[in-house]
Amino acid sequence: MFTLLVFCKLATASNLFKILLKYRPEDRAAKKERLLNKAQAEAEGKSTEAKKPIIVKYGLNHITYLIEQEDGDLLLHCEGKISLGSHCPQENCISFVLDTVRNADKLEFSRILEAIKANFNDKYDEYRKEWGGGIMGSKSQAKEKILARETAQRMA
Repeated sequence: MFTLLVFCKLATASNLFKILLKYRPEDRAAKKERLLNKAQAEAEGKSTEAKKPIIVKYGLNHITYLIEQEDGDLLLHCEGKISLGSHCPQENCISFVLDTVRNADKLEFSRILEAIKANFNDKYDEYRKEWGGGIMGSKSQAKEKILARETAQRMA
């Protein structure tokens, strides 16, 4: 189940970005070191259960796949590409997905999700009414009148 975050209050966003600093992807040197350590342990005959680190997932194709599989907790999409880009190896990042959270961060992450749901997701209809003003354009009004006449003729 995804929670879509488009924008949120400053306090919620700052708490979220503090948590996301822990989930930044590995750089090349860290990944190379992790894989070398794993290879050395396997060469020595030790059993290794080294799991991949928990990181944010980025890239439109990867995000689209995760959405189709309904795998993930938070889909973050903001207008500030640079602020998102600081959490992945790209300079500018449009959106990313956080699919797993460490046990130590679950309580704080659930608080942030509840704040996001209360401030944006649950108030979607209110925001939508404010944007359009609830008034259709002249062409849409004309189409509505035509449809109303047709339905009245069918009923009669």
